[in-house]
Amino acid sequence: MTGDAATAGLQVYIVGGAVRDALLGLTPGDHDWVVVGATPEDMARRGFMPVGGDFPVFLHPVTKEEYALARTERKSGRGYKGFTFYTGADVTLEEDLRRRDLTVNAIAQKQDGELVDPLGGAADVRAHVFRHVGEAFEEDPVRILRLARFAARFADFSVAPETLALCRRMVEAGEADALVAERVWKEVSRGLMAAAPSRMLDVLRQSGALQRVMPELQGAEETGGDVDRAAARKLSLPGRYALLCRLSPEREALGRRLRVPTECNDYARLLPEMLTGLAAAQAAGADQADAQLALMERVDALRKPERFFDLLETVAVLRPVDIDAWRERAEAVRGVDAGAIARACAGDPARIKQSVREARLERLRAA
Repeated sequence: MTGDAATAGLQVYIVGGAVRDALLGLTPGDHDWVVVGATPEDMARRGFMPVGGDFPVFLHPVTKEEYALARTERKSGRGYKGFTFYTGADVTLEEDLRRRDLTVNAIAQKQDGELVDPLGGAADVRAHVFRHVGEAFEEDPVRILRLARFAARFADFSVAPETLALCRRMVEAGEADALVAERVWKEVSRGLMAAAPSRMLDVLRQSGALQRVMPELQGAEETGGDVDRAAARKLSLPGRYALLCRLSPEREALGRRLRVPTECNDYARLLPEMLTGLAAAQAAGADQADAQLALMERVDALRKPERFFDLLETVAVLRPVDIDAWRERAEAVRGVDAGAIARACAGDPARIKQSVREARLERLRAA
């Protein structure tokens, strides 16, 4: 790393995930920077643009990367928003690192590449262990969610027993009850898109947080294996979410609790329809066309074919399905010219509907 005109003379360090990932031999994503010994006025004079809300964060004038002033924080209320921050020029790098969540995320790197690691994070990276930085971890319940999400992303990392015990104490103290739906969904959705989503569920269950943030999944945790297989197949988030809650009779309540995006709720609603419809088509005997068309009509495959194919990919996690054959069927049905049939039926709605369906069945049988 080298400095530039905007940061010349500043005490600037890369911190957090970029340092951790580099130690693991992974390509770092976004870089998070900490500036020690500076004030907001110093940053403004150098052309940095302020973007922070609760505490000063600035965008670099050229790279647009985020630079945060070193800060300490103190618990001032319930939940993850109950904090006051101090960002004076006298805050040290070590003080800033001690307020972070996990030791593997509390490593800094100087511009010459030297590590600043007062909490033993590099050793925990080598040992593949997630360990909380200190007792301040329990002041922020979002950290339970982040720990679970990290466990899903780094499947070969273990959680230190003392860290899991601390999470349990936090849940018992009611801290998890202060989490808001948007923040829970943000972390859960990221965990679902990781390599091993079942590990996120394991950490949440072992800590007791699953019952607090997603009680609708209690008793349906075995879907974790399904979601892991979905991850291996690179399924979309809506497909993974549908698999996550497919065994829960309260999937609609879960969607409302987490304020899940409409597309994810749609997939969760339609997956059982797909499973039932595919089974009916398979059991229909010699002429399966009627059952096949009924399924496509029920899940709106003709207007939303890509969603239908995506749902077929989701079903394929659970049971064999000939997706190519279904693509041919869908294309055959969508090839029917409903407009021409309507004109031939002289605008009679009942006759049009029946004639269109008969034409689609004929195409299906031919396909």
